[in-house]
Amino acid sequence: MKKLLASAFGWLLLVLLAPLLAVAQTPPAVKATLEGEWKGPLTVPGGSLPLSITVTELANGTRFAVLSVPAQRINRALLTVDLKADTIIFDSQELGCSYVCLRSADGQQLQGQWRQQGFPSTMLTLQFTPLPPQPKTFKFPPPYRVEDISFTSAHDNTKLAGTLTVPPGEGPFPAVLLLSDLGPQDRDASQGDYKLFGAMADYLTRHGVAVLRLDDRGVGQSGGDWRSATPLDLQKDAQVALNFLRTRPRIDIAQLGIIGVGTGANVALEVAAQPLGPAFVVSLAGAGTPGYEVMAQRPTLGFLKAGEADTAQENAARRRLRQQQATAEKVAELRTKGANSAQIDTYVGQQQMRQRAADKKQLDGRYKRQRPMMEIVRHTADNGQAQAIVLNMLRQQQPDLPAADAQALATEMTAPWYRAYLNYLPTTNFGQLRAALLLLHGTDDQQLQPSNLNALEKALKDNKRAQFRRLEGFNHTFQAPPQEWPLINGQQQPVVSQQVQLTILEWIRKQVKG
Repeated sequence: MKKLLASAFGWLLLVLLAPLLAVAQTPPAVKATLEGEWKGPLTVPGGSLPLSITVTELANGTRFAVLSVPAQRINRALLTVDLKADTIIFDSQELGCSYVCLRSADGQQLQGQWRQQGFPSTMLTLQFTPLPPQPKTFKFPPPYRVEDISFTSAHDNTKLAGTLTVPPGEGPFPAVLLLSDLGPQDRDASQGDYKLFGAMADYLTRHGVAVLRLDDRGVGQSGGDWRSATPLDLQKDAQVALNFLRTRPRIDIAQLGIIGVGTGANVALEVAAQPLGPAFVVSLAGAGTPGYEVMAQRPTLGFLKAGEADTAQENAARRRLRQQQATAEKVAELRTKGANSAQIDTYVGQQQMRQRAADKKQLDGRYKRQRPMMEIVRHTADNGQAQAIVLNMLRQQQPDLPAADAQALATEMTAPWYRAYLNYLPTTNFGQLRAALLLLHGTDDQQLQPSNLNALEKALKDNKRAQFRRLEGFNHTFQAPPQEWPLINGQQQPVVSQQVQLTILEWIRKQVKG
């Protein structure tokens, strides 16, 4: 736990979710907006510490708040904001502090108490300062070459388009091809405002690695239809993309790699087992179990349009966050009642076990519902008949599902790509792998269970060039923790984890030096 007060004072701020405390006057209801910076001195034994709380109102009606204490080098520590009638409660699990306050009648002050175990309550008054206006945004050209490219995948004459970024200088530079997960993805792998491939390409290119990223078939500037593309088609597309890189003058053709996410990771491993494969592969959340097992575990059967955010995943993330906040509040309560560290650790461990059990129950239920439909598709050659049976099963399982949505799902589940993927065995050709391999999987992946990495590790146990890493707390798209998200136009935006990007970059550098 970080110290909020100077060590000379020997004063640690602890969370106390205490009863609401009265102040000298009874202010009116909280104003509609708290947005702004609230500054004031916190009285401590022997002096005071200036602090500030900055609040931003988000478009979804929630509030984002951070705490700064310059004297203690605490900068923008994340706070939760809870409004109960006229009372405002700011709380930081990270720092172990809370501020329970009311707003003054003129709206210019927050007045309340900051408490700690074993010490008297401390009155704290914060003065309002409006946030400065958002600066105009200027988009500067990146410090590397950017080229929109296209080529033809000769096996079915499909045009593929994308972006090639090359570091400054003459090179030759190592290069990577980025391969996306299931469903329609644009070249940036956009999900709402989160652009996994766009951010990754920028990071790697700034650090000396050229990057090629492509629109999926039927997305953006690429031709074809992603629904008709089988795993074999995707492998051929990747091989053509590698050959395209081999034609570029500033690319080191001996140092070509592939970074794939989900299905893209499995495509990368398949291509690496073939002639003229890549020198190295980074697998991000790749599957280690048969295709029908993977699809039965997916949170949704349907896929999104390119660039849309996954609402089901966002809802799951919000539920998990609420559970974490509830646990934090209970921990604070236990502290106020004198619980020791061992008791608190026991409670937190129990809550984590319950959450894992709830996740497993949800996964088992999803598997039980979806597996029978997939078996129908796998073993019914007549596509029309398979579609009719699946449609009937969907209607029985989900009576409230709109007819058009049920039909769309049944059509999708009998599409060529879906049929092919159900019968896909990801570890079949591992004996032919010669490339250096880095396989990463987040422990909080709710789309492709972390146990898939265990299966891959078992299948590659004799491969001396394979490395496996489990990344604690990361999801399927390797987002940074929320406290690391930047504020863009007044809203917190998810970003790719710097830890993950650095891990990939350092590993690539070792391969190209070797």
